[in-house]
Amino acid sequence: MRHTLRRSCSACAKSKHSCDLGTPRCSRCIKRKVQCSYANEPLTGPPRGPSSITAPPLSQNTTIVPLGTRFASVDPFESYPQTRLPREHVQRLIHSFLHKIAFQYYPLDLSATSNPFLVSWWPLALGDPALFHVSLQTACLDEELLAQKGFQASTVLMADSVALLRRKVEDSTLAVQDGTMNSVITLAAIEFGKGNTRVSEMHVAGVKRLVNLRGGISAVRQTSPLTARMVSWVSLLVMGHPQFDTQDDVGIGDGIPPIPEWQLDSPIVDDKLSTLSIDLPVKNVLIRLRRVFQRTQSGAPFPNTRLHDLTCFVVHRLLSSAPNHTTDPPASPISECLRYGIVLYMFIIQGPTYFSHAVIMNTLVASFVQHLEQLESSAHRDINIWLAAVGLVASTGTPHYQWFVERAQRVVATTTTTSQPQSWVNTLACIKNVLWLERLPHRDDIFRPHWDMVFDSHHPEMPSMLPLRRLQISSSANQRLVTPRAFLSS
Repeated sequence: MRHTLRRSCSACAKSKHSCDLGTPRCSRCIKRKVQCSYANEPLTGPPRGPSSITAPPLSQNTTIVPLGTRFASVDPFESYPQTRLPREHVQRLIHSFLHKIAFQYYPLDLSATSNPFLVSWWPLALGDPALFHVSLQTACLDEELLAQKGFQASTVLMADSVALLRRKVEDSTLAVQDGTMNSVITLAAIEFGKGNTRVSEMHVAGVKRLVNLRGGISAVRQTSPLTARMVSWVSLLVMGHPQFDTQDDVGIGDGIPPIPEWQLDSPIVDDKLSTLSIDLPVKNVLIRLRRVFQRTQSGAPFPNTRLHDLTCFVVHRLLSSAPNHTTDPPASPISECLRYGIVLYMFIIQGPTYFSHAVIMNTLVASFVQHLEQLESSAHRDINIWLAAVGLVASTGTPHYQWFVERAQRVVATTTTTSQPQSWVNTLACIKNVLWLERLPHRDDIFRPHWDMVFDSHHPEMPSMLPLRRLQISSSANQRLVTPRAFLSS
């Protein structure tokens, strides 16, 4: 018999199907009830060095082994599902997940006593082998990317994660559990970060079916807010457009719900906006957002999680209501500019959550430019300045940035007068007249450096452009790394 480097089992290789490399039998052979044999048993050979992985194979009934006292304070059960990784390696990954990954996933809550990945996700993972393997995998990918010595351990965890998850999905009772949906949407994010978009989209399609079985995203949120938030947000980032509807303004429907502040006041026509040709859906969102943000100025509680819920609702509402260019009549240019400007602003003030939103931001910026090119230069002064401000921050580090710099220079040229020269103070006042979250931390660090450069380059005695190095301090606004590098690798 000739030698082969094939890792898949003989049955899968013969049928030309993908093999998940499960041992002692892959999941496909288990399902088909056929013999499963490997020409090269996957990752179970003798150790070749200190980094080799040797552990018992994954069994049909995953057992529980004791957890070291090192993690007893964060693991009240003092146990975790068995894996094929050495015990010390598993404990190191657990420590990484609990002390690093959880806060990178969810930077909206940096408290160990309330972060949902510690108080909600992790207890689920300790009783759910599939979710436990997926959780370890996120920490393992981060560790291996830093080490740059290959992905041996994460490959093992991925194979076992998929095998365990398939067993759950085949059981109608287990398929709709929070742990199952958490596992599927995390795998979607991991595959998307690796550049495997087709596999990632398949995971999103799968989790959408599970959400429908649960009665919709609103029903999932009632029992597991973290699961609902992560599924709706990650599926949006992966697919590039909303995968779920929103409820109406009073909270009716099975879609993503609005936050309570959205419903407190019925919107009235704003005098500053009444003369502009803004389509009703966009104007409704703009006016309601202005009211929500105005409440925060009075000191009303507005935690980061509430901001995330508001961002998710607004982004889904605006992108879902965008006109279809093939079937719907065209919307006014100012409406579309405000639509994409508001979406980008919400992404900016929230920052990345779960994993980077750079891909969808780049797509949105391109659409933003397309609609701004159709906008008359005589549009409302404050709106012109606000649109330029959002574009400068959102496009930082992209090929579109120079376009926004030049547009901002033109805005400065048309709004500067002898009696009122343009400055950051005057610019900020114009921005606040449109839409501004006053409690946005470090707002000067995010927005002001761009305008300082624009004002300097607009000055007749200054060169037309200053080195872009001046603007690197603000690039973190739309490129901050708050999740494992594994989700950002290609």
